[in-house]
Amino acid sequence: MTAMLAPEQPHHNRAEQLKQLRRQMAAVSGKVGFPQRGDAHLDDLLPDSEARLPVPQLLTDVLPDALPRGAVAVLSGARSLPLSMVAAVTAAGRNVAIVGQPGVGLLAAVEMGADLSRLAVIPDPGTDPVEVAAVLMDGMDLIVLALGGHSVPMTRARAVAARARQKGCTLLVTDGDWQGASIRLKAQVCGYETTSDKPGFGRINKVRLEVCAAGRAIRQARTG
Repeated sequence: MTAMLAPEQPHHNRAEQLKQLRRQMAAVSGKVGFPQRGDAHLDDLLPDSEARLPVPQLLTDVLPDALPRGAVAVLSGARSLPLSMVAAVTAAGRNVAIVGQPGVGLLAAVEMGADLSRLAVIPDPGTDPVEVAAVLMDGMDLIVLALGGHSVPMTRARAVAARARQKGCTLLVTDGDWQGASIRLKAQVCGYETTSDKPGFGRINKVRLEVCAAGRAIRQARTG
């Protein structure tokens, strides 16, 4: 079952909201088996094979070394890109949270192979989605964070990115900007495949994407 988490009602202050969110996360952790992490850097505790998260097939060319744990990536363009990453990570038995996307297409994620028992959805994180994401890092492998068109300034971005590295939780930012992000991915629809050979008929069963990757965590920006 997909876990649906939400902060307390608006009349409570932010501290109370976060306390309630932590209680909800603790309850969900017990149900789906989220790992409890200490303060050590995860790369120091895990073998090389566990220090990176799996990526969908469409990203294997631009991210041949998979997705580093603790990295911050900004995603833009086609919305199917973050969903495909959610599917790849949950299908591998890892835990994912989606923050600030009330209209997220869970059916599409399932069609891509997502395991909803490994997914927590926080559709309305309140006025500070970044802080909610920071709380969730203590128990998630991947967080997809929608910023609602905002940009996170460098000072705060560095602090949260440091927490992500410490907890070994990868942060994917959509609908906004994260200053200092180590990876930037852009997806553009370049074609469709339908169930009919006749143009204009049939159901779309596959969308072809062109993905570009850049950033200091990418050895060389490539297109696939």
